[in-house]
Amino acid sequence: MTSHELASRQNSGLLDSIDQRTQLAGSNCMEILLFSLGGQETFGINVFKVREVTLTPRITKTPHMPTGVKGVISLRGSVIPVIDLGAFVGVESDSAQHCSTLMVTEFCGRIQGFLVTDVDRITRVEWDQVKCPDPTLAGTDGLVTAITRLPDGRLVSILDVEQILANAFGEPLIPEIETIADASDVNLLFVDDSPIARREISNVLDRLGVRYQQATNGREAWEKLQAMAGQAQAEGITVADRLHLVLTDAEMPEMDGYVLARNIKTDRRFNGIPVVMHTSLSSTANGAMGRTMGVDAYVAKFDASNLASTLVPLLKSRPRSASTPILNA
Repeated sequence: MTSHELASRQNSGLLDSIDQRTQLAGSNCMEILLFSLGGQETFGINVFKVREVTLTPRITKTPHMPTGVKGVISLRGSVIPVIDLGAFVGVESDSAQHCSTLMVTEFCGRIQGFLVTDVDRITRVEWDQVKCPDPTLAGTDGLVTAITRLPDGRLVSILDVEQILANAFGEPLIPEIETIADASDVNLLFVDDSPIARREISNVLDRLGVRYQQATNGREAWEKLQAMAGQAQAEGITVADRLHLVLTDAEMPEMDGYVLARNIKTDRRFNGIPVVMHTSLSSTANGAMGRTMGVDAYVAKFDASNLASTLVPLLKSRPRSASTPILNA
């Protein structure tokens, strides 16, 4: 499918099937839009992040734009920045062809346009076939967050768009956050494949004063939870005596956050442990998907104050550790 064809059908079909895509929750699958940046490599982005694909309108250059930001455009009454993805992955972008297609995305509460050479099609992939890249493929800047293979043998690089935005505009500042009283006995597990997201979460949790473990994908987190459950059983206590909350991203290699949440919520060993989904995806669509998995709360990424205000009530209402061991059933 060419950019022109995809752009012409976008308003009638690309995002109108959001309700159908919510049925992917728990299937450990996602749909990605494939695109190119002028070279031989194929890239992908979650369809939930894409608002539309269009021919690039006139870009207005403004003073003091960060490197890689070509300017701004007016789109449906909003002024949004236009980012040259090729500039971040080392692809030259001087040709008119490279700049002909604009992919408008929305996540983390902001809208931006990404210049690409062309878009291909939407395809469904299984998360267990999406792998963390070798460090030599990810690069020193960590822009490639995952790799998957299409049925025709092509490799698809999934970019860490959150890292690209941080490189362009800087990482968000962490505001003052009040420490939770008696936080020393609070334990939390969080999981996210994005290094920049993990840094923000760690900073928030450090300011709250809680203890935590982290994982980089759902499968790793599930293995950690299994180990916690085995240890709790050996000690004659519940997991909830030691772990008080799980914070999970939605999009992750190996196992996504929906499957992780379902695994936790359907395993009685983890009864009483709230699961919070922390993601950059659309709150409407993603919230619906999360609710089907029993997620206790949903919070958008890169809003440290909102993350803290979501976690604090759940952590304050945690059950206190049992004074006597609980016998195994």
